[in-house]
Amino acid sequence: MRYLLGLVLIGLVYLLFWPVPVDPVAYSFPEDQGFTGEFAENAALDKVKLIQLPDGEIGPEDLAVLPDGAIYTTSLSGKLYRIDGADPVEVEDLGGRPLGLRAGPDGALYIADSYRGLMRWTGPGTLETLVSEIDGAPVIYANNQDVAQDGTVYFSNSSDRFNPQTMGGTKPTSVLTIWEQSPTGYVARYSPDGEVEKIAEGFVYTNGVALSPDEDFLLIAETGRAKVHKLWLSGPKAGTREVLLNNLPGYPDNIKAQGDGTYWMAFASPRVPSEVLMPYPFLRKVLWRLGPMVRPGPIHRGMLVQFDGDGTILRTLQDPEGQLGITTSGQVIGDQLFVMTLDSPWFGRMPVADMP
Repeated sequence: MRYLLGLVLIGLVYLLFWPVPVDPVAYSFPEDQGFTGEFAENAALDKVKLIQLPDGEIGPEDLAVLPDGAIYTTSLSGKLYRIDGADPVEVEDLGGRPLGLRAGPDGALYIADSYRGLMRWTGPGTLETLVSEIDGAPVIYANNQDVAQDGTVYFSNSSDRFNPQTMGGTKPTSVLTIWEQSPTGYVARYSPDGEVEKIAEGFVYTNGVALSPDEDFLLIAETGRAKVHKLWLSGPKAGTREVLLNNLPGYPDNIKAQGDGTYWMAFASPRVPSEVLMPYPFLRKVLWRLGPMVRPGPIHRGMLVQFDGDGTILRTLQDPEGQLGITTSGQVIGDQLFVMTLDSPWFGRMPVADMP
């Protein structure tokens, strides 16, 4: 009996006091309305064809189409693939963990690498680092970016606190960052002359960014709070930001501008039930100590949403059975819709004509 009591006491001490990396911040989410109204459930993404990456590779997070028409994606291990043909073709092993991809007006591929910062690629053997630190502090979680016509790059850094290279990768680090709710994400601007500055801070897991056609505002996905912000870059509101989409039914990931004033955005997961614990930091610490099996995580339920710069929802395409895995990005290129994924061995492709 005394032995059993000792074990119970040890267990309690562990659950109550054992050091953990997470230091939760209290936050209360608005009530999740779920997949209703303009987000009503459908199975439109059932029509996608799954395109496998070669050699057991996984994680085609994002894609970009260069001015010559070539379409590229990357893998979890850092390989670069051209995907505009019937099957992906490996182009180069870039290393790191590339996430966001964008084409620049100079014909280069700009890469947000979660391990190395903002990078630029113009062909095999040309990979260069543009930004690895800001004001002497390392950029530890570059995630997504967009490139203006003058070559200015706007990029997100998901966390200034947790480094995915030392925390087991981007997926567990995203869960940790969102569970903690500390607002350490930011957006920065890289100018062609090499100047770098933060232009917006205080986000819980900053993710996708996309410029408007006139480049007068930047959209910013705040994954950890299920919001999309609009940051004004010019005009009478320059330097101010507002919430464009709030209380979304899922956690927003990459945003891709279509060039016509509309945007495609992926939800990495629907909202999780454990949000009810967000107002209680102590309980969240206890739950974290219980280990990976009980910690919250993304739910496989794919979704893309198309909206305009005023926040009007134009279309939703869903995968309620989760066949795609964790959806991270979507874009229409030519007559095809591409749907990218976080850690699946494939991405999705379907004719635009098959979209509802």
